[in-house]
Amino acid sequence: MASYWGYLGAGRPEGGWEERPAPAMSRSIVRQSKFRHVFGQTVKAEQGYDDIRVSRVTWDSSFCAVNPKFLAVIVESSGGGAFLVLPLSKSGRVGKDYPLVVGHAGPVLDIDWCPHDDNILASGSEDCTAMVWQIPDHSLTRPLSDPVVILEGHSKRVGIVTWHPTARNILLTAGSDNLVIVWNVGTGEPLVSMDDHPDLIYSISWNRNGSLFCTTCKDRRLRVCDPRKREVVAERLAPHDGIRPMRAIFTRDGNIFTTGFTRMSQRELGLWDPTNFEEPIALLELDTSNGVLLPYYDADANMVYLCGKGDSSVRYFEITEEPPYVHYLNTFSTKEPQRGMGFMPKRGVDVSKCEIARLFKLLDKKCEPITMTVPRKSDLFQDDLYPDTAGPEPAMEPEEWMDGRDEDPILMSMKEGYVPPKSRELKVAKKNMLDSRPTTRRSLSTLDTNSLPPQLLDRLLEEIQNLKATVLSQEKRICDLENKLSQYTNGTV
Repeated sequence: MASYWGYLGAGRPEGGWEERPAPAMSRSIVRQSKFRHVFGQTVKAEQGYDDIRVSRVTWDSSFCAVNPKFLAVIVESSGGGAFLVLPLSKSGRVGKDYPLVVGHAGPVLDIDWCPHDDNILASGSEDCTAMVWQIPDHSLTRPLSDPVVILEGHSKRVGIVTWHPTARNILLTAGSDNLVIVWNVGTGEPLVSMDDHPDLIYSISWNRNGSLFCTTCKDRRLRVCDPRKREVVAERLAPHDGIRPMRAIFTRDGNIFTTGFTRMSQRELGLWDPTNFEEPIALLELDTSNGVLLPYYDADANMVYLCGKGDSSVRYFEITEEPPYVHYLNTFSTKEPQRGMGFMPKRGVDVSKCEIARLFKLLDKKCEPITMTVPRKSDLFQDDLYPDTAGPEPAMEPEEWMDGRDEDPILMSMKEGYVPPKSRELKVAKKNMLDSRPTTRRSLSTLDTNSLPPQLLDRLLEEIQNLKATVLSQEKRICDLENKLSQYTNGTV
């Protein structure tokens, strides 16, 4: 049997050393995983985005959204809410006069890119509305103030916007009125409205096929909701014992990954089976800090990246079917604390460099991309790292989803990389709420008035003139009121 020498301590008659049998070495001490050695790296300074005035609004959102074409960041703005949209290629310093997206009357709280069109972005704001924007392929040359759709249905601020993962033009919004609304963006109409939450909703996450979503709420409950049945199908009281905000996301296997706090204010993560909420699959304490942990999930690798607001590090974990089910991999740290984070969809990573994730870290005045890479010696495409991933094509139409159909995302191969298509116009039916103007309005010169009786024609023309005069007088009154308001706010009155 193999042996080694062990120290017995000073002053022993045997001379302080003895021969001991070597312990049996288990082959399973080191867990086998292709993601064990994933490492993070900040890109070069010139590949970052500088001089960005990141919003200081007190809301626990990521303030950042990214896709293979654009980077969007919620920024400070006077006179309403605004966010910045940059083509990914436009790195370096951002000029102070760079055009913003400025349609909201109050601070913007959340933004989300459409998974089926890289030029479509949704935003929610303190002005109680959500808006959907079409971003042109080129850089903005002037401020963008006209959304494609304005969604008005909340009575308080809209703090969460999130797109359906597989159905075209389906958007979910949640507001401080504790209301969840599912919209058909193609018509601007609400499809589903749920008022099952008695308090503020902290987070919402769709499952993989969009048949369910899970929510965390200020009442300390984790809920699983079926929007088409308009009911809560499962719930768990206090998955984390602390009273601070929780976050929850669905995994690809249908389980729910949560972050929260213990009674002693230690940050904690958990993994739950929504069909059996009695006991967690895994529960792990992390550290003591006030920052809410925002989870970002990679369904292809089954990995979770945890980014705490105010932290200077990103922890990442792998979820498996073997105990302890949630495996800590590593921590990537920098010197400066983060204000928010953006997470690139898998189709936007660089497969030639074995990059499996890319995060965009928001600092006070800049955005730093962070690449997560698996070290490999070969330059060939790594099939085991890049299974087919969710592509940009929707799996079904809104009507099919409302009729009860469920479809997983349509997958695409990463072998040749991903080239974003050119912008496609979002077509919106005119019956929507954003545009109440008649679709058949024509000028008087194009109307055939010869067939009308003279008296009726005179009466109609008179009514038109009266309406025009009323509109003009109201516009003048609006201008006068705006001028007075401006004088009051500037202190000149």
